[in-house]
Amino acid sequence: MLPFSFVDRLRYLIERQFVKGAHYQLLVVAAFIALISLVGGWLAWPTAPAGGSLADSVWWAFLRLTDPGYLGDDEGTWRRIVSTVLTVSGYVVFLGALVAIMTRWLIAMMVKLEQGLTPVTVRDHIVILGWTNRTIPLIQEILDTSGGIQRLLRARATKRLRLVILADEINAERVEELREVPLIRRAMGNIILRSGTALQPEDLDRVACLQAAVVLIPGRNQTGNSLLTGDVETIKALLTLQAQAHLRGTPAPYVVAEIDDMRKLNVMRRAYSGPLEVLASDAMVSRLFAQSLIHPGMPELFGEVMTVHDGNEFYIRSTDNSVGQTLGEVGRQAPQAILCGLMRPLGDSWRTWLNAPTDEVIRQGDKIVMLARDYSHAEPQSNTEQPLRLLQRPIRQVKPVAGGLRRLLILGWNRRVPALIHELAGYADYRFEVDLVAVVEPSQRVAEINAYSEQTARVSCQHTQADYMVEGALRDLLTQRFDSVLLLSSDRMESGEEADARSMVGYLVIDELLRERSHRPQILLELSDPANESLVVRKRGESIVSPMILSHLMAQIAQRRELGLMFEELFTTGGAEILFRQISDYSMQSVTTFADLEAVVALQGETALGVYRSKPDEEGRRLHLNPPRDEPLRLKADDQLVVLTTLPEV
Repeated sequence: MLPFSFVDRLRYLIERQFVKGAHYQLLVVAAFIALISLVGGWLAWPTAPAGGSLADSVWWAFLRLTDPGYLGDDEGTWRRIVSTVLTVSGYVVFLGALVAIMTRWLIAMMVKLEQGLTPVTVRDHIVILGWTNRTIPLIQEILDTSGGIQRLLRARATKRLRLVILADEINAERVEELREVPLIRRAMGNIILRSGTALQPEDLDRVACLQAAVVLIPGRNQTGNSLLTGDVETIKALLTLQAQAHLRGTPAPYVVAEIDDMRKLNVMRRAYSGPLEVLASDAMVSRLFAQSLIHPGMPELFGEVMTVHDGNEFYIRSTDNSVGQTLGEVGRQAPQAILCGLMRPLGDSWRTWLNAPTDEVIRQGDKIVMLARDYSHAEPQSNTEQPLRLLQRPIRQVKPVAGGLRRLLILGWNRRVPALIHELAGYADYRFEVDLVAVVEPSQRVAEINAYSEQTARVSCQHTQADYMVEGALRDLLTQRFDSVLLLSSDRMESGEEADARSMVGYLVIDELLRERSHRPQILLELSDPANESLVVRKRGESIVSPMILSHLMAQIAQRRELGLMFEELFTTGGAEILFRQISDYSMQSVTTFADLEAVVALQGETALGVYRSKPDEEGRRLHLNPPRDEPLRLKADDQLVVLTTLPEV
């Protein structure tokens, strides 16, 4: 091995100091300045004034090195040459190097601050762990001034809403993505972004989870081949929160978590002993799809009552001032709302009793379920000047919905398909024949469906491997008669925008192939980005924006834990269920207003919610929930009534 030269050793030493950071870089530059000053002072010493020492010459050199203003004061050729060299060296070393080091240090500091690595020092805030396609809709729900989260914070005597988001990466693109939403842009001063993942304990400390009012864990974006599922990350975060709370002797925070696979629900509850509410996203979305396939028109209802859009929502109100009254008496005191039932305490849980009889007496601790456009409208008014008519809704056995054979064409594949097949198998009055078209291997699809549950065997599935974007792959298949066509958003794409692009183009392909057909099936489209909903022709198809619905449910459940049980009862087979009834099913001779319709429907043991028109309006809407009770309905023969009924339990 050749010996190292002095220059190599010196270069290596300087390099090791420079990579240690700005402080060491400044020390190296200071050493160079001292060395140059010493050499310059030694060179200028022979021409120094009489009696001048070497130290005075070194100081003279340092002044020329750091301040070029002294350059014109020197006399003598040699002294001016040394002074000029020192001044030029000062520009390079003193000014150039110092400015470069300080600039890089400031940029690095700003980048570090922008990454959100500083722990927050707030309390009673809202924490969102993870950045997914549900995060922005969830923020909108939280910032909604009429939303439940705002009331939850007021109940905790918190004057200011602070929202802390833990994302894997914080950059200008994500900040701009937030600012594009007007509601979020106005509240950016109350939104704090922090960098990290829910898998690291120090990252959870960074967002002060143990001091938060609510911790929300939306489902993680997951590709089809990912081994780290959202459920694994959620359970790990719950284990970490539990351990931190135990270590510090503080109560575990209230957590609302989203889980993809409901079969892991028991594992999640064992991982966390604190207050926990779980939203099984796959099961919930599958229920919504099943309801939409059985009852066309239901997606528009979901889009109104389960998103932040203007319209009606389900609210749960306390009954402290109504104990001893009947449901009928309470309902007539809410002229702008529809009383849908009640929630009754049952041990540590609740009994959900929707479409309850009007003569049921409210007990201490009961809560009422109202459908209204605003939270204030759902409050019964004891001093109402003109109370509504007293409805008579008895308990009446309702005939089961006529089932029969339903043929479905499912285009695309994602992890929710097995859950959807399982949900369809739960409708005992129906028999489903499903054709699945996707690029995924049929053997893989069959294995995943069979592994989900034994009930999936009740649904007949035919698998075709093809890309539905190609017209030739669907032309022959669409010659068959289908009741519904479902286009799924793929979870194998890099982003929701790409998945939506495929779904929407597939919709246009199907729409073109069906244009000349006498029979047009229901077309149901799943979207990931709510901005793409307006691009779908609503007059010819229906859409479900699953991230918006899941975000709404998480925000609602965070405020009212009973809402999760209410939605579970409402959108599962059997029990309380929303149906679209024909006008001919009721005696409509004296019906002119919605108040008349309520009375007629109530006598049949059901609750009237609104009207579904046979033809859409200019905005493409057909559904009219909770219309004004005194306005004429002007019903047509093909219009349908939206009612809340009670079906026999399966």
